[in-house]
Amino acid sequence: MAKAPAGDLDRRRREPGLDYAPLPGIADEMMDGDGGIRPAWRQFTTALAAMSEHQLHERFARADRYLRDAGVFYHSYASEPHAERHWPLSHIPVLIDDREWAIVSEGLIQRADLMETVLADIYGDNRLVGEGLLPPSLIGSNPEFLRPMVGVKPAGGHYLHFCSFEIGRGPDGKWWVLSDRTQAPSGAGFALENRVATTRSFSDLYAEMHVHRLASFFGSFRETLQAQRPSPDHRIAVLTSGSANETYFEHAYLARYLGFMLLEGEDLAVVNRQLMVRTVAGLKPIGALWRRLDASYADPLELDQTSHIGAPGMVEALRSGSAMMINALGSGILETRALLAFTPAIARRLLGEELKLPSIATWWCGQENERNHVAANIERMVIGPAFSTRPFFDDQGQSVLGRSLRDTARERVGDWLATDGAKLVGQEVVTLSTTPAFQDGKLVPRPMSLRVFAARTERGWQIMPGGFARIGAGDDVAAIAMQAGGTAADVWIVSETPVATPTLLPREGTVERAAPGSLPSRAADNLFWLGRYTERAEGSLRILRAWHQRFSEAADPRQPLLADVAGYLEAVGIYAASSGVPAPLLHSIESASYAAGNIRDRFSPDGWLALTDLARTARRFHETVSPGDDAAHAMTVLLRKLAGFAGLVHENMYRFTGWRFLSIGRYLERGLHMTRLLGHMSGADAPDGAFDMLLEIGDNVMTHRRRYNVNTTSLTVTDLLALDPVNPRSILFQLNELRTEIEQLPNAYVDGQMSEVFRQIMRLQSGLAVMTADDMTKDGYVKLERDMEYLSETLARTYLA
Repeated sequence: MAKAPAGDLDRRRREPGLDYAPLPGIADEMMDGDGGIRPAWRQFTTALAAMSEHQLHERFARADRYLRDAGVFYHSYASEPHAERHWPLSHIPVLIDDREWAIVSEGLIQRADLMETVLADIYGDNRLVGEGLLPPSLIGSNPEFLRPMVGVKPAGGHYLHFCSFEIGRGPDGKWWVLSDRTQAPSGAGFALENRVATTRSFSDLYAEMHVHRLASFFGSFRETLQAQRPSPDHRIAVLTSGSANETYFEHAYLARYLGFMLLEGEDLAVVNRQLMVRTVAGLKPIGALWRRLDASYADPLELDQTSHIGAPGMVEALRSGSAMMINALGSGILETRALLAFTPAIARRLLGEELKLPSIATWWCGQENERNHVAANIERMVIGPAFSTRPFFDDQGQSVLGRSLRDTARERVGDWLATDGAKLVGQEVVTLSTTPAFQDGKLVPRPMSLRVFAARTERGWQIMPGGFARIGAGDDVAAIAMQAGGTAADVWIVSETPVATPTLLPREGTVERAAPGSLPSRAADNLFWLGRYTERAEGSLRILRAWHQRFSEAADPRQPLLADVAGYLEAVGIYAASSGVPAPLLHSIESASYAAGNIRDRFSPDGWLALTDLARTARRFHETVSPGDDAAHAMTVLLRKLAGFAGLVHENMYRFTGWRFLSIGRYLERGLHMTRLLGHMSGADAPDGAFDMLLEIGDNVMTHRRRYNVNTTSLTVTDLLALDPVNPRSILFQLNELRTEIEQLPNAYVDGQMSEVFRQIMRLQSGLAVMTADDMTKDGYVKLERDMEYLSETLARTYLA
């Protein structure tokens, strides 16, 4: 490992084999007060010191490769809209002794119980306001206070089920709570991925160091939700605001990990005060909804009327107690900064004891004494919005650091607080402890805070044995400096004795096959169109490749066959002779990616990576290839990548109803593609070479040579590409497969009678099956295309609306 500069020797605490210089006067997670390494770190640092810089980079590369392959990302709103950023992992985990963690957990459990009681009072008897423990204006004027939820008793009896806390260690080595997260706390899924990635780097150490596992935390939470459902028929779901959300990856990851449905507001309906999910088999009841969107967006009928991501009537369904909401609507009020000023007194009143983990020192400036205190101590204060629900270090320009003010501005702070005090709070600047981070070939101290999670289980609150650490980008230890450029590290809770190794997998010797969940109509719609868009892209790629191959030989787009096919493509907005991948083709590929992105919980990482690689390659080719050989080669590359994605889906996707809708989309689009193409190019007036080009587009050149001992003719091409029941490119093959899959869909038969969509495919399939090549005419192809489009519309009305 690289050595520190000689100039650092005078401020460096030395340990054999370890190069690390904690910041003077700052608590450090790795070092104790005497300058020695904490017991929890000793084995790790000894192993770390024995590794060369090259070995460390190899280990870190394994973690980074895992995160890339797993597609772990978050959305960044700072630059281009909805830009996906790779998850920023800090490779060195934070290590904490489990005896110390037990003390932290005890304090957080006390705090979670207190918040439950406070929330019940705010939306219930309101005694805290009546007794003067909470100012009325902090509740009544709070944008997170939802009046329609007053008096609503939550199903299951609890308002809070899943919380998180941002905590930090101060210079004295004690832990402080920086903020409470009760609205829709994020990060638990990322904590899981941090753990998996970090263990890829240090699998040997992880196995030896008795690190507490995370699976039991999630397993207990899942079991609790399952046990509290009214019946096994009631679904458990994660409610997301959609793929544009900053942490959408986590929503999909947790839904997949826990076996819950992933829903958006449009998936939900309220019928007779019961919350239901729209599925392809009809409406099904929801028993528990893990909300991952802000409460005000949940119901446009009674809350935010501008919301397009909620479900009208949800509040009324919650009033009826028909479904459990995690967490209750309105729980975001507990995140308000100003409430931290009153939490200690509330704890003494409600619990009869002091907080075991104190909050960051906070003063609400709506009171004269507190206002004067903040003004008198402005040097060590941060002033910010009282109703903000973000910790100071996570705000973006909303807070003012007192010591950064000019002298003239400081003189006017008193007037500012007197005027706007009710809207402001002052908090002491937090000096965070540091933890090792690996930068530029050496370990350096970086400020950190921990995000810790609590879940309500049948045995009470359970604290995740870990979480994730937010690591500052520089050595400024003021908490406010952590708002940009930070990274995230895994947190290892280390024991001196072996720990349990729980798993969410079934116990050995048992088979617990879960019944397949009903497929939401929105998910079926995205799967259906994913199939159509990928097949549409393949059809366009095959035509373009055949065109460019011939153009490279003729170099004259006016040649009859090239002109004819170019005209066919222009009808759908594709200009064959233009450079690069045409925009409509790129649109089809990106639309496929968008549809898949809306159902990330139903895709394996391999399938998702194959599709994103295809889209990335198509964008690269968009303006970088010229007509002819260059373009033909580019189309071949894209076809191979598309075939790789299709192969992963076909071979690996379980044959649930979702797979059927994906397949139906593919068969329908392939049938339409071949119908249009044959209708345009297989007639007697087709230009020379059209039949051979049709066989090439249909990937049937070799098959035609083996099957027909004659030259290519209109009849042989029609027989092979339209009417051959065993040719996977023929129209009849697509209709046969459509009939098979549609018959397996829910409600294909109703009271012993065929559904309308099943009757339509039966007519289509049987009508084409009795045709001969002589019967196929241009008008017949037009009618067939129209009937297939009508089949698509009927399918959408029946299952996807």
